[in-house]
Amino acid sequence: MSASSTDRGLLTPENCCVVFIDHQPQMFFGVASIDRQTLLNNLLVLAKAAKIFRVPVILTAVESRGFSGDITPQLLALFPDQVPIERTSMNAWDSKEFTSAVKKTGRRNFLIAALWSEACLAFPALQMLEEGYGIYAVEDASGGTSQTAHAAAIRRIEQAGGVSLTALQVLLEFQRDWARREHYEEVLAVVKEHCGAYGQGVEYAATMVHRAPPTRLAKNVLSAADTLESAALSRCKD
Repeated sequence: MSASSTDRGLLTPENCCVVFIDHQPQMFFGVASIDRQTLLNNLLVLAKAAKIFRVPVILTAVESRGFSGDITPQLLALFPDQVPIERTSMNAWDSKEFTSAVKKTGRRNFLIAALWSEACLAFPALQMLEEGYGIYAVEDASGGTSQTAHAAAIRRIEQAGGVSLTALQVLLEFQRDWARREHYEEVLAVVKEHCGAYGQGVEYAATMVHRAPPTRLAKNVLSAADTLESAALSRCKD
């Protein structure tokens, strides 16, 4: 990986692409290396980072109709104009449509999040490294069928020259300087919504130190939550 493909070792929105591989129901079911809700939360941090900073995104799914189901709706909702690349192979790099999409971006650095780590993350990552791409495995937005399998996949990628990082790290690396105001509020909104204690700390500082009004969820988010709650209650009654 050439040092010139990054900003002195750091990623920027202009020098990378984010790849989401197989974030589908059946694949989520098999994850045992991380709590699944935490995994989904981290996935949304990564996806929102890409959307906020207008980083190219590739979505791909394996055997949607035959086995795995559609990509999780929260991810699809963030990129409504993108049609996921359908595959039969566990290895996305075997797909001509996928390799074409990668080359079409013109980027040399690829952040990859995938289910499962031992196959659908490791296989394309290793082969893309062989092709000279800079590969960054987003460890907490990926998951394996066991902690051992996930850890072994990450080690193998690192031993081949790849880098592991977290979804929050990506978001902060894209922002980098809090004096950059263009996406400041959007970044803080993601932190508050998805980043646990860090988000609570940001909310506390805003309301108690800077006397900002408390953050409130958008009406459409609350409406969606109410709809889900009503549906759940209806099922319980039945």
